[in-house]
Amino acid sequence: MTLKIAVILGSTRPGRNGEAVAKWAQEIAAKRGDAEFELVDIADFKLPHLDEAIPPSMGQYANAHTLAWAEKIASFDGYLFVTPEYNHSTSGALKNAIDFLYGEWNNKAAGFVSYGSVGGTRAVEHLRLIMSELQVATVRAQVALSLFTDFENFSSFKPGDHQTAALDTTLDQLVSWSKALQTVRTGA
Repeated sequence: MTLKIAVILGSTRPGRNGEAVAKWAQEIAAKRGDAEFELVDIADFKLPHLDEAIPPSMGQYANAHTLAWAEKIASFDGYLFVTPEYNHSTSGALKNAIDFLYGEWNNKAAGFVSYGSVGGTRAVEHLRLIMSELQVATVRAQVALSLFTDFENFSSFKPGDHQTAALDTTLDQLVSWSKALQTVRTGA
């Protein structure tokens, strides 16, 4: 069974740097033969601020946008989150999208590509805590892109060559953990 991994673009901000970063990550990932990688842009789902009356852990979604989001997220074995760092954390839009669901995330793996003035590392630290609560195993390796060295004029994405190696290591770990957690989900 082929592993399916989402490259989740976690910013909806106009003029966002994340789109170029997510496309870069997805293009590199797509050259691998060990999983299928799909770019998932949270902006495409037009999720409002969390509007489900019943807690997500109950899995009783009432809104069409939640059902579409749940179906998409449930279809993957793992996730590569592409996140900006806003005020020492991830974007509110990504946190909101994550909070809509619960069971669809469980027993899967996640890796991170972050960007910001200090590489987005503080955003990833927050995401690791959130993922833990959702029973998502996070891999150790990550890609931390600096607005000073991996972007020209803070907006044109020009990653250093070493970032491709960092992404490859992150993807190696993500594929490995995603595959291992399939056995947890299938009860094998």
